[in-house]
Amino acid sequence: MNLVCDIPGASLAVERSRVPDPAFDPAPAAGAREARAVLAGGCFWCVEAVFRELAGVLEVTSGYSGGDAASANYERVCSGATDHAEAVSIRFDPHKISYGQLLKVFFTIAHDPTQVDRQGNDRGRQYRSAIFCVDDTQRDVATRYIAQLDAAHAFAAPIATQVVPLDAFHDAERYHQNYAALHPEQGYIAAVAAPKVAKLRKQFGDWLRDDASSDGGLA
Repeated sequence: MNLVCDIPGASLAVERSRVPDPAFDPAPAAGAREARAVLAGGCFWCVEAVFRELAGVLEVTSGYSGGDAASANYERVCSGATDHAEAVSIRFDPHKISYGQLLKVFFTIAHDPTQVDRQGNDRGRQYRSAIFCVDDTQRDVATRYIAQLDAAHAFAAPIATQVVPLDAFHDAERYHQNYAALHPEQGYIAAVAAPKVAKLRKQFGDWLRDDASSDGGLA
């Protein structure tokens, strides 16, 4: 991640009210207690920080998806020479938060979905916007939602997010996990992750965990 960068998505200033709920968001099976979503939207530190705030989210892991196991390490991925994207794997309770709701946060808060192979000054294929679908239902929810958002002109430009099957997710190195909360004073976190979390808390306060902080910090 570049330490001096634009704040991804700041220029959009998109509000929750501009982003409709997914029209297609099937209810989970009665016995389903856990599901998984894998999303890529630039720096995984920032995306992870956003999704850790949400009620119904059980765990968020930063990692790499889209390339092979041999190249799934930070140095190789940051070189831009792999097919990996920095991504997060989200374990969630689908009875408390739906896949479609996670996508609404992904598009509204977590990143700018109109940028191609970049977020702000973080440039390269590793920073692309992508939804890695674990099954056909997720693919249908994602593709229909993108079409719905484009038709509603929710953003000033067309959504560039790729919708692709999940082949594999490789956990990032341990020091990347929960990075924003553990390093709130780090320059990139203060400039990029903290404003996203503050925006989430302001606009999606009714979706937050009970123990999520009400201020703009990452505590």
